[in-house]
Amino acid sequence: MSLVEKISVDMVAAMKAREEQKLGTLRMVKTALKNKEIDKRSPLTEAEAIQILTTLIKQRRESIEQFTKGNRPELAAKEAEEIVFIESYLPKAAGEAEIKQLVDAAIAELKASGATLTPKDMGTVMKAVQSKIAATGLRADGKQVSELVKAGLAG
Repeated sequence: MSLVEKISVDMVAAMKAREEQKLGTLRMVKTALKNKEIDKRSPLTEAEAIQILTTLIKQRRESIEQFTKGNRPELAAKEAEEIVFIESYLPKAAGEAEIKQLVDAAIAELKASGATLTPKDMGTVMKAVQSKIAATGLRADGKQVSELVKAGLAG
C-alpha cells in the first residue's frame, strides 16, 4: 500500500472513531499531497510524498517556534501533536551516529576518487551524503547533515 493510500485509509478510520485531531491532521496532509499531484499533473512517487511530509513537519516546527515566542503554548502543543501524527508515516529517522558514518563514508569515497576536499566542496559532499541517506531508506534533518559535513570537511 502506498503512502497516499495508507493516509486515505487512516483518514476513514479516524472519521469512524471520531478522532477530530487526527482527522484534521490527515485531511491537511492529504490536501497537501493532492495539491502537489495536481501541480505535477501525474501521480506522486513515494519519494515525493515523503518529501512533502518532511516539508509539512518543517513548517510545524517553525510554527511551534513562533507560537512559543508569541506566548501561545496551546497552539504550540497542537502543532507538536500534528508532527507526531505526520512522522508516523515517514521512514525511521537516522540518528546522529548513523549520519556521521554516512558522512565519513561519502568523504572517504570522494577522496578515494582523487578529489581534494576543502570547505568549498560542501555542495558536492552534501549531494553524495543525501544520496547515501536515500539509498539506506532513512531520513535525516538537512541542518544536522550540513553541520556534520562541515565538521567532516574541517577535520
